[in-house]
Amino acid sequence: MVSDVLSGVKPDVRMLHNMDDVLYDRSQLNAPDTELYYMYRDLSLSRADHQRILEHHLRYDITVIPPGMLGTEYVKTAGHDHPGDYGEIYEVLEGEAAYLLQKRAGDSVSDVIVVHAGAGDKVIIPPGYGHVTINASNKTLKMANWVCRDFSSIYDFFREKGGASYFMLEEGFVPNPKYENLPEIRFLKPTNYSEVGLWKNKEMYGLVKQLDMLEYLIRPDGYSGLFERILG
Repeated sequence: MVSDVLSGVKPDVRMLHNMDDVLYDRSQLNAPDTELYYMYRDLSLSRADHQRILEHHLRYDITVIPPGMLGTEYVKTAGHDHPGDYGEIYEVLEGEAAYLLQKRAGDSVSDVIVVHAGAGDKVIIPPGYGHVTINASNKTLKMANWVCRDFSSIYDFFREKGGASYFMLEEGFVPNPKYENLPEIRFLKPTNYSEVGLWKNKEMYGLVKQLDMLEYLIRPDGYSGLFERILG
């Protein structure tokens, strides 16, 4: 069903040199500019669905990340924070993803989480956590997200710090030296939580008929129990 939503839609393209500020392997600054991944924004299967999504202040997107290396680092998204208490939710439609979440504390971070997710898995990004998505597989990663449409993502902190708190290389995660007093990574499981309409292998676009189930993305107050469960 969701594959139909991309028909005729032109994506925004993230190029290699759009990522210069957040690359681990600085030799890539001299590499030819290439397309890294594709962002399809504000999608819907029908006008009625789109109107319903607008009325609930939400947006449904799909991002496609082909496999590859940024020198010695696995291909990844640029990384961003959300203003205020807004969260986000991702679904792996195809392939595999490593979601790195970090909670900012001044000029460093107080918590770092990695969630490895496969096709059908859902991953909720709690309020207060910036995040990066990494494709460390040999398959194309296609992922969807629901997010509040009333804000713009903030990229400044990731750019200033030269990337996320950890980089993912073939030998594993290595710390970013621009962060001080980094905590160890906590590895958590995907958030396939049926109580908020999230089942593994059931496409979350179907929530377009039950958008009240995504209220925690718009008004996170009152969902502290959900976020505490996510954070372990």
